[in-house]
Amino acid sequence: MYLIYTVSIIILLISSLVMVIASILSKKTLTDREKSSPFECGFDPKSSSRLPFSLQFFLITIIFLIFDVEIALILPMILIINYSNLMIWMMTSLIFIIILLIGLYHEWNQGMLNWSN
Repeated sequence: MYLIYTVSIIILLISSLVMVIASILSKKTLTDREKSSPFECGFDPKSSSRLPFSLQFFLITIIFLIFDVEIALILPMILIINYSNLMIWMMTSLIFIIILLIGLYHEWNQGMLNWSN
């Protein structure tokens, strides 16, 4: 048991030491105007380098993340069907899927799924 604690402390110390050394070595001492420019090619930009992004792409990304997490939550439900009470499993699965369908209907009703705009 003490061996596990000792190894854990050694690993924690080594990783902390590596992070501190990397942080010290990666500090930039001089800020260069050319390195700070958005293009790094030697000329000054005529307009702003930051273009406004489409809110539609942002919403699609958020929807993708939500459904990605939902899939990660649904997959283990299939694996535990043999180890749990069937009635409790069905109620939990049904409630979860109903919540997902209500969210999908809300997104559809708000027009977030229209890609043609």
